[in-house]
This record gives sequence, structure tokens and C-alpha cells, in this order.
Amino acid sequence: MINSLSGRFLLLTILFVMLAEVLIFVPSVARFREDYLLSRLERAQIASLASLGHDMIDPEVERELLDNAGVYNVVLRRNEISELVLSSPIPAPISETVDLRQSTPFVLMRDALKCLLNPKKEIIRVVGYPTRAAGVLIEVTMPTEPLRQAMFSFGLRILVLSAVISIMTAALLFFCVRYLLVIPIKGVVEHMKVYAEEPEDARRIIEPQASVRELREAEDTLQSMQKELTSALRQKQHLAQLGAAVAKVSHDLRNMLTTAQLFADRMEHSNDPRVARAAPKLVNSISRAVNLCEATLAFGRAEEPPPQLSRVQMRALVDDVLENERLALCPQKVDYINRVSNAMMVRCDSDQMMRVLGNLVRNARQAIGAMGRQGAVTVSSEEDDKFWIIDVTDTGPGLPKKARDHLFTPFQGGATKGGTGLGLAISAELVKGHGGRLELLRSDEEGTVFRVSLPKGSAMSVQNS
Repeated sequence: MINSLSGRFLLLTILFVMLAEVLIFVPSVARFREDYLLSRLERAQIASLASLGHDMIDPEVERELLDNAGVYNVVLRRNEISELVLSSPIPAPISETVDLRQSTPFVLMRDALKCLLNPKKEIIRVVGYPTRAAGVLIEVTMPTEPLRQAMFSFGLRILVLSAVISIMTAALLFFCVRYLLVIPIKGVVEHMKVYAEEPEDARRIIEPQASVRELREAEDTLQSMQKELTSALRQKQHLAQLGAAVAKVSHDLRNMLTTAQLFADRMEHSNDPRVARAAPKLVNSISRAVNLCEATLAFGRAEEPPPQLSRVQMRALVDDVLENERLALCPQKVDYINRVSNAMMVRCDSDQMMRVLGNLVRNARQAIGAMGRQGAVTVSSEEDDKFWIIDVTDTGPGLPKKARDHLFTPFQGGATKGGTGLGLAISAELVKGHGGRLELLRSDEEGTVFRVSLPKGSAMSVQNS
């Protein structure tokens, strides 16, 4: 109970209300003491009126009047003359004079605390103004013990009342906070537990219902996070299923390609000059396909193997990529332009870089084909002290907004109908494996430009620079 939010709120409410009551306890007791002393002056004044009309008063009557007033003697000052109206023996010397005519709140509170904390039975003189202008002043002598007992009794009643008020207030606040905050928070926690059991189930996503603004904002934020997580988990599951399917396909495809590779090797010895010229390209293509299948089977997951770096003449590699794309069927005429420098030697994995540029050029060709008019795909290069830079530019219609927002996200960044966006995601991962980056420089109605930046030094040195 004490470790719960509502339990702690209940305890704090009781403590704070009690603290507030304690802060007003001293002024209340001081006011009670002042009223007590004023009442003794008023009683003494009434008792003195009974003796003013008689020159002599019976001692028994005088003692009874003083006992009813709770004082030992009464001095009344009228017409500049002080007169001892009623008197009786005083059992002890007067220890203090209390003048109620000029007492400030601070003095009253100080004297009240002093009276409460002083256990001695003392006699005090009290001076004040008579009621109804019945004189200039009135003065009485009285014991402190009855006053102190009355103050203790009053203080005890104040404390008990404060405790009752604190408990009642805390109970009301407890039920209000429990209904408005604790129960809704528990509901959110239960939603989180249910969602955690099966986060892929979209039906378990929380529906914001809280009426409290702050709690509603928390539910809205939780709903957004759960939607993103559910989408990510579904995508991850999709990728896992795709990986398993690709591994199975790669296994059978590798066997078929191995057979095709044997036939391609024999084609190199053909007497037909056209077959002899085409055979090396066919062998290279089949070899890359076999290596890709073996890499997929070896790793069996979405991660790409680390690149096998070597010096590659980039213009020749781009020529192979463009030559392969020229063989593809396209409803529109596409011009392929290679502007890569003959002198550019890049340190990279040739197979992986061919996949990167192949994906970029293929996407460009498909974009131009969907446009319905002639276009061009240009591969150009430049370099500086840190990077080799390769740009793939097309004159297509540009990427749609959804594709730009999810550019390198599998199954969300497809630019054409039926596209999965895997090509760009795979390309970005392969370039990242080289320590470089793949980025979109421009995409509008005039065309699209992708840039591949490969570091000349190590990835660490490029990052530090």
C-alpha cells in the first residue's frame, strides 16, 4: 500500500494537512489565551458591579464573587482613582503582569507558548479595558494553572480536529486521484503487458481513451511507438521469411548455374567467332551469380559478407554494367553513357560494386521506361583527396514522395508499381560495407542523381578526418 502511488499520495496529504494545522495551532492557542483572560476581566467587572453600590459587603459574598470570576482580587480605575473593589488573600507572589491593552500578535503567541511550556503554578496580574466604558482600566490577579489546563484542553481538541480533517481530506483526494489517475495508469500498464505478449498483433495496440490531457498525450505517444514497433517487427519477420526463401532458391539456383557454367566453358572453344566473343561475358556473369548464391547460403541472413577489396578499373566495370542493361527489353529508347575516367582505379569488391551500379542503372532504366518517352542514363566520376565519387544520373520523372521518404527501407522504398525497394536497400548496405555512403543528390521532374562515395583511406581515417 505504502509503495503504491495512491498510498503515498494519501500519506503525503495527511502530513501536509497536519503541517498546515500545526502552523495555525500556535495562533489559535494564543487567541484562546487572550479570550480566556478577557473573559476573566469581564467576569471580574461584573462581580465588582455588585459591590459598588454597598459600602460594606459580606466576606462570604465577596469570596463567592471572586470564585465565580476565577480571580483573587479586582482593581477598577474610575475617574482617575484606582479602587480595590474585591480582594482575597493571594497564596503566592505575583510573577508576571500581562497587559492586554497593547499586546501584539507576536507577544500573544510568545506568552501563550511560555504558559504552555511552564509547569509551575504561578500568580499573574492581568490589566485591560473594562467593557461598556465602565472605567479607565480593570486589573485582576489570577492563578495560571486553570489557564494552562484550559489551553491544553483546547489544543488537544484542535489536534484531534486537525487529524480528523486530514484523514477525511486525504481519503477524498485518495479516491479522486485513484479514479482520475491511478486506475487509468494501471489500464495503460495492462495494455503494455498485453501488447508485449504479442507485439506483432496490431489489435493489441492501445486506443487512447484518457480524459486527462497529460495521460492522453502519454497514450498517444505509446500508440505511435507501438505502431512503429509493430511495423518494424512485421518487416523484420518479412525479411526473415524472405531470407529463408532466398536461401532455398539460391541452393537450387547454384546447382543450375554450375551446370550452365560447365557449358559456357565449352562454348569458349567454339569455332563460331560470335559465340567465342560472347562466351567470356557469359562465363563472367554466371560466375558472379554462382558467387552470390554461395554467399547467400554461407551467411543465411540479411547481412552482406565483407567486401574482398582489390584495385578495379572503374570504367571497365561500368562498361560491363551498361552492356548488360543494353540487352534488357525497354519500351522506350534509352541511351547509356559512360563518362568514367579511364585512369580511375578504385579499391573495392568488383562483384559487390557491380551489383550496386547494376541496381542503380536498372532503376534508372525502369523509371525512363515508365515515363513513356526517350531518356538517357549517364554514369560519371570524379575524385578528391578522400573519396572516389561515382554519379548515376537519369532523365526520368523523378522519385515519388513515398520513395524519397523511405529511400533505403526494404519493401517501402519502391519507386515503381510492384517494386520492393530492395535494390536500393541492398546497394546502400554494400556501399556502407566499403566504408562509403550512397545518397540521393537530386530527384525532380528533370531526373534523378544518385552518388556513390568510396573512401580512399580506411573507414576510420575518413571518419576521423
